[in-house]
Amino acid sequence: MLSFRIADPVSDAERFTRWMNDPRVEYFWEQSGSLEVQIAYLERQLTSKHAFPLIGCFDDRPFSYFEIYWAAEDRIGRHYSWQPFDRGLHLLVGEQQWRGAHYVQSWLRGVTHYLLLNEPRTQRTVLEPRTDNQRLFRHLEPAGYRTIKEFDFPHKRSRMVMADRHHFFTEVGL
Repeated sequence: MLSFRIADPVSDAERFTRWMNDPRVEYFWEQSGSLEVQIAYLERQLTSKHAFPLIGCFDDRPFSYFEIYWAAEDRIGRHYSWQPFDRGLHLLVGEQQWRGAHYVQSWLRGVTHYLLLNEPRTQRTVLEPRTDNQRLFRHLEPAGYRTIKEFDFPHKRSRMVMADRHHFFTEVGL
C-alpha cells in the first residue's frame, strides 16, 4: 500500500541524509551534505509558506521524498502561465529496491492523485525535472503528464511537464 506522511527532521534525518548523498540522487538534486545540513533543509521545508515535505512509503516502509509546493509562489511560476492552485512536485526515490519501471506508475499516479484530491481547486500539477533525467521522462506520459516546454533555471536546464485534473481522472487514473 502506498502512503504519504509529513517528513520529520528528527526521525527521517539519517535516512534523508543517506538519500541526498546517494550519487544518483545527488546528480539530479545537487544537495548532498551532512546530517546537520539535511536536518536544516527539512526544517526549512516544514516552515515554508508555499511548500511541504512528504515521505512516501510502501507498506509503511519509507522509499521516497516528495516536496509539494504552490507553483505560483515557487520559482517555476515565472516560467509559465500558472493558474491559482496549480501544484508543483519535486521528487526522489531514495531506496534502491523501490526504483524501477515496475514501481514508478504506482507512486507517480498515487502522488498525482493525492495532489489533485488534497486541494479540490487544484486543476493542474507540474514538475520541472532536469532535461537529462531520461529515466523519469519515459514514465511521465503514461501517468498523465505532457511536456509543456524546456527552459533554464540558473542551476539546470528543465523540462516542464503538466498533468491536468480532467485528463488524469478520465483517461489515466490509478
